[in-house]
Amino acid sequence: MDRKQFLSRSIRTAAGVILAPALLNEDVFGASRTASEGFAPPAPLTFAQLPLPYAYEALEPSIDKLTMEIHYTKHHAAYLKNANDAIKDEGVAATSEEEFLKNISKFSAKARNNAGGAWNHNFFWQVMAPGKGGVPTGKVLDALNGSFGSFEKFKEVFADAAMKRFGSGWAWLVSDNSTLAIGSSPNQDNPLMDVSELKGAPLLALDVWEHAYYLNYQNKRAEYITNWWSVVNWDEVAKRLG
Repeated sequence: MDRKQFLSRSIRTAAGVILAPALLNEDVFGASRTASEGFAPPAPLTFAQLPLPYAYEALEPSIDKLTMEIHYTKHHAAYLKNANDAIKDEGVAATSEEEFLKNISKFSAKARNNAGGAWNHNFFWQVMAPGKGGVPTGKVLDALNGSFGSFEKFKEVFADAAMKRFGSGWAWLVSDNSTLAIGSSPNQDNPLMDVSELKGAPLLALDVWEHAYYLNYQNKRAEYITNWWSVVNWDEVAKRLG
């Protein structure tokens, strides 16, 4: 081998040593490098329990302390755990709770029931507050009057939906393309789900599962509904109305 051939081969060998790590990094560590550039796969969806925005006894006498404590720490907590277990077991790839709920028909009954329960209760706690109730004002009152004729008529229609929900479920006020509608859903379904007959952005909800009222009201659902109006957080409804 003459000097010219030796130098040529040495240059090619050196180039290979330099390029090999770059190629290795591209092939083997491409995912890691991509992650550093902001293209990592999203973290799995996880439902979290929002802190209760008031003390357990704060909604008395409409909702008693023991019912609220059991409802929040036992029922809601169980929905959250089971929802997150289902998400893990079924490989849910949704990046938000809303995306997951809009495609809930693709998943199991466990995922549907518990994800609904997790979301619905987080919503429910927010649309109640101590010292609230009464007649809403401003855009909420205007919207209710425009859609139902009067606030009293709205209450009548909403209470009727809550009373006529057979068994367990929820009553809802929703906004669908700026139109307000009232309806109900069975079990832990909600208007964000693709399986729901009632669709729209939830503005107000009432839980009519027996565990929500039975300790204090027994089978008197109508009395529970009547007293619940005293703790409706119309300020939260106004925020969601936009």
